[in-house]
Amino acid sequence: MKDIIRGRVFVYGDNIDTDQIYPGRYLDLVDPADIKQHTMEELDPTFVDKVEKGDIIIAGKNFGCGSSREHAPISLISSGISLVIAESFARIFYRNATNLALPLMESKDVSKNLKTGDIIEVNLAEGLIKNETSGEEFEASKISEFISHIINKGGIKKVFLERAKK
Repeated sequence: MKDIIRGRVFVYGDNIDTDQIYPGRYLDLVDPADIKQHTMEELDPTFVDKVEKGDIIIAGKNFGCGSSREHAPISLISSGISLVIAESFARIFYRNATNLALPLMESKDVSKNLKTGDIIEVNLAEGLIKNETSGEEFEASKISEFISHIINKGGIKKVFLERAKK
């Protein structure tokens, strides 16, 4: 994981649930290439046509609430999302995203201070967000060494496999 992530943002509001991130009617899909075609479909039907590798999702409170399915973070990763910054996360989504190596950060009022299309630069280690479009800067939670280790290894499964070899 890079310490600095730079990308274009998509801004969403509060209580974005896992069905909005990835609709339950597609749970039978298992290939990430197929899964990504339905990312954010319920909330933003044009998302898959606009998203590019490295883009960042910004959201309000309780991002990822709802079911515990892993399809939601898988769809974001498959779509090229490099980071999600929200005011808060549903705990099961937070854990699933971490386990799958999708970095998450929390930042107060972030969704009210950015707009879709802004370009931001985020320092994960320092917890700093710079809006390159407006010049504003914001604070965010730092990614802990423990979570950074999981993300750098490519997810919790790879961490456990590495430990099993020792």
